[in-house]
Amino acid sequence: MRKQYMIGVVGLFLVGSLQAQSIADVLQSIERNNKELQAQLQLTEAAKMEVQTQNSLSDPTIDYSPFFAKGVDGVASSELVVSQEFDFPTLYAARRQSGKLQQEVLDRQQQAVRRSILLDAKNLCLDLIRLNQEKALLDARKKNADELLTLFEKRLQEGDAGILEVNKIKMERMNVQTEVTQNNAAHRTALQSLLAMNGNLPLEFTADTYPQIEKIRDYNALYDEIMLTDADLLASDAAARAAAKEVSVNKQNWLPKLSVGYRRNTSLDEKSNGFLIGGSIPLFSNRKKVKIARAQEVGARLQLDNARLQAEATVQSRYNEVLQLQEAMKAYDVPLMHETLDMLKQAVMAGQLSIIEYYVEVDGVYRNLQAYIQIENQYQKLMADIYKNRL
Repeated sequence: MRKQYMIGVVGLFLVGSLQAQSIADVLQSIERNNKELQAQLQLTEAAKMEVQTQNSLSDPTIDYSPFFAKGVDGVASSELVVSQEFDFPTLYAARRQSGKLQQEVLDRQQQAVRRSILLDAKNLCLDLIRLNQEKALLDARKKNADELLTLFEKRLQEGDAGILEVNKIKMERMNVQTEVTQNNAAHRTALQSLLAMNGNLPLEFTADTYPQIEKIRDYNALYDEIMLTDADLLASDAAARAAAKEVSVNKQNWLPKLSVGYRRNTSLDEKSNGFLIGGSIPLFSNRKKVKIARAQEVGARLQLDNARLQAEATVQSRYNEVLQLQEAMKAYDVPLMHETLDMLKQAVMAGQLSIIEYYVEVDGVYRNLQAYIQIENQYQKLMADIYKNRL
């Protein structure tokens, strides 16, 4: 535990020596270094190899039987039998096709895990951008409070301001400093989570603006893209096709198993060689397996139908949320709010506003700026979720 903590701390210190990275750079690094993703890749490969073993021949058998008789020293006669059992030839082809479908299911599931990990990492990057924007806003508020405090302390000495006004500015500075501390803590937490996803290797992510994203212009085009590329939906579709093929495999399991072999018999005065040809009919070993496979196929189909319904509902709800957030962002005139802050500062410095009146007005503006930052972050995360299958 201590070792992991030290690695994280070292990673945080090394961040300053790296070049700034984009979200795409961070995601590429995490795809290379993420331990969960590496483990999932190995488990997927192991599971795919296990699928391949399902179509292997059974092991050959060797039997040796010595016989003894009265009056004969040692072995009077013996029998050696070497045999190999195998399934009906068409069953191997069916199992090979089934195995390919099962491997596709594993690949699709792996892709879904990869997408989920990269989406989590991208959301952390988007949160870091929001925190950087909030930090810039807090720095501006603190700088503004410092300038006003210097001015009003001078006015207090000259008798042009009261102690209440100076104390009000000091209270604002304390509030800003508290928010700065909270922002720094949230930033460290998010960055440490991102470093952990990168195998505790250092990252440098200092962006304070969001990358350009493609706007949704056509709902039908968005619907078609998601229904064709959604990783969970593709995994469910592959599972349904694999289950259907497994029904075919189990139907062929009723075909007889064949066996061939070599037999050698020896006695004191005679040796003979021969061949074995045989088979077995699976009257009991395959009982109800076709029914089980059919039930599993029905279950897989129902899961696919449910996945499609869920995907369709998600597309519609996400699209509606995008429209609402776009309208909400349009309601905020960010340049006007910054211009208003400048005008209010000029007014209070010119004595046209009291410091109490000033902070009543600027608090409302800062709340609106903070609200816009939050809404824009929600919009960016929503778009990341919509386009997550492009990761």
